[in-house]
Amino acid sequence: MSLRFRQLQAFHAIMETGTVTGAASVLGISQPGISNLLAQLEREARLPLFERNKGRLLPTPEAELLYREVDTVVRGLDHVAQAVTDLQNKHPGQLQIAAPHLLSFGFMPREIARFAKSRPNLSVSFQSQYSSKIQEWVISGLFEIGVVEMPILHDTLNYQVFQFETLATFPEESPLAVHDVLTPEILENEPFIVMGPEHQTHRRTRDIFQSAGRTWRTQIHTHLSENLLSFVKQGMGVAMIDPFTVTFDGESGYQTRPFRPAVMLDLAIITAKGRPLSTIAQDFLAQLTPSIASYATHSETGAAAS
Repeated sequence: MSLRFRQLQAFHAIMETGTVTGAASVLGISQPGISNLLAQLEREARLPLFERNKGRLLPTPEAELLYREVDTVVRGLDHVAQAVTDLQNKHPGQLQIAAPHLLSFGFMPREIARFAKSRPNLSVSFQSQYSSKIQEWVISGLFEIGVVEMPILHDTLNYQVFQFETLATFPEESPLAVHDVLTPEILENEPFIVMGPEHQTHRRTRDIFQSAGRTWRTQIHTHLSENLLSFVKQGMGVAMIDPFTVTFDGESGYQTRPFRPAVMLDLAIITAKGRPLSTIAQDFLAQLTPSIASYATHSETGAAAS
């Protein structure tokens, strides 16, 4: 095979935007140009990457697997291109940080804006993604600083862990509002909106109900804290939600109470071992660490075990 980067870039853009039109807009080339690059890639790879259905492109399982491999490569070259642009424009540096979705709808934009206020020429590269991918990005050097949900999966990362108490969140008009504190006994058989079964809050909530000998009724499974809260607002049930999502939501339609025993969420700030941080990254880390710690009940520093 003689795959060309432009083919991979077009494929990546289609996967990211979902359409040829969106990919053409992102890359600044024509729709026929995108279609031609995709056709070349499918021909070179000898793989069907999309199914065409009524004008829509539906990724095949092969496309999903290829996307995981291509993602880091494409973002890496974009990162290099941005670095060249910064040098040409004599920017003093670029802040490179990635964080999970729960920090991306309020907390992290606020922190970046606060940091940039005294640095008008600062260039920022920020991305929200799942924690396992963020760890890969930090190791590869695409981002200097990452914030991730535990566990740490690689022994080439330094990290500082913070524990946060989640809040029992329920619809605004729920009878649960009469309680100052909620427990498994009170919430037995209440419908719950939960993260997937492998998520730490799912496992911890389940274990607490089991230890109490109470039935935990899960009704809706989703993968974003914003989704949890949206379902609560629609009256669909109770959810254990992190303090960042609740603090930065800014809307009504729900109430929160402490839950006992507490369901904790563990997050970590990560950097790559053996790779010195830029001055910009050091300065941002000095701001970020106490800001995150202000929401936490406990923190500890360490390195991932081999």
